[in-house]
Amino acid sequence: MVTGRAALLMALAAATLPLWPSPWLGLAVLAGGILVLSTVDFMLAAPLREVEVSREGARTVRSGETATVSLRVANRSQRVLHADIRDAWVPSAGATPATHEVVVEPGSAVTLETSLTPSRRGDRPAVRLTLRSYGPLRLAFRQRAGRPATPQWTLRVLPRFDSRRFLPEKTARLRTLEGSTVTRGRGQGTEFDALREYVIGDDVRSIDWRASARRSDVLVRTWRPERDRRVVCVLDTGRTSAVLAGAEPRLDAAIDAALLLAALALRAGDQVDLLAVDTAVRATVSGGRHVLLPRLVNALAPLQPSLVETDFELVVGEVLRRERKRALVVLFTALEPGALGDGLLPVLPRLATRHKVLVAAVHDPLLAEAQGDPYLAAAALRTLNERDRVRNALTRHGVEVLDAPIDTFASRVADTYLALKQAGKL
Repeated sequence: MVTGRAALLMALAAATLPLWPSPWLGLAVLAGGILVLSTVDFMLAAPLREVEVSREGARTVRSGETATVSLRVANRSQRVLHADIRDAWVPSAGATPATHEVVVEPGSAVTLETSLTPSRRGDRPAVRLTLRSYGPLRLAFRQRAGRPATPQWTLRVLPRFDSRRFLPEKTARLRTLEGSTVTRGRGQGTEFDALREYVIGDDVRSIDWRASARRSDVLVRTWRPERDRRVVCVLDTGRTSAVLAGAEPRLDAAIDAALLLAALALRAGDQVDLLAVDTAVRATVSGGRHVLLPRLVNALAPLQPSLVETDFELVVGEVLRRERKRALVVLFTALEPGALGDGLLPVLPRLATRHKVLVAAVHDPLLAEAQGDPYLAAAALRTLNERDRVRNALTRHGVEVLDAPIDTFASRVADTYLALKQAGKL
């Protein structure tokens, strides 16, 4: 194939046609000469079969950050490789530069770096590698689909986990909670900690009379929040999770809050499981405290909303099948009458009788700020009233309900977990 440079050379040569005795003869000679030059240039281009490419570099990156993937190009031929290489990724991978211009000496290799700044969470694959090998004069080039073969590579874009900035504060509150609870009497969600001497103000019901008799002193039992409780994060990945809350889908806000809750619960000594469901189970993670958070992040990365109605019968069935002991079930969903009224409420009693249930929903803060346009304000008011009716219906079944704007959603979920733990309701 010829390049634009050959056409430009032909245009420049055409300017000499008036000097020829016969313009047609001159045109034929010039065209023939350029064709010969292009053919020789094509033959001198490095053959594609002698070019080998491979990749190395980052496999994962957090959303909003930049990763680097290297492309190694080796020239096994006896000719110099003059090439343009287009390394195409999916558009949301944010690959730059899109094209590399290289010169590779015979028997050597070069490494090209591509910076990836993904705009979306999930798996971002390399699509196609196109190599165009030019001759020394760049009048002609070799190019063939599939040669060299595109080296497969997929960059997994992990959730941003912006809410981790709240983790030190929540952890400090957790330690304060555990320290203060040790000095109080026994309650639901507590376990025996130690014996100590009685002081004025202690609950006399905490006196251990047998231990006091053995020590000839008055001893009281102290209690601490029970550990090894179970926390189950259930992500609704149905159609309502695709609705934007602020600048991101509800599912992304739920993932961020679930990661903060999981990190906090793990530091509290609780066991955390995760389930993502719509009409099928999309992701499940359980067990393994020391490696659980990386597994959660990796499992949630490719999760995307499905434009289907969530099967809450399946959700409840999966939770009851997997969790035999009493657990805190945090259901990240939307407070919509259509989705919850017809789907969740009929099956909720089965779940609430065995587990403590928290329904966590995120809403767009614009709902509370729609004041300018009367029609928009009326629609927002109607939506808020419907959410209140759903919240009241869930509360009547003994379910805790959290409805928060996106900017405070993750923090409010963690606060609710700490409040339930302090009240001994887990």
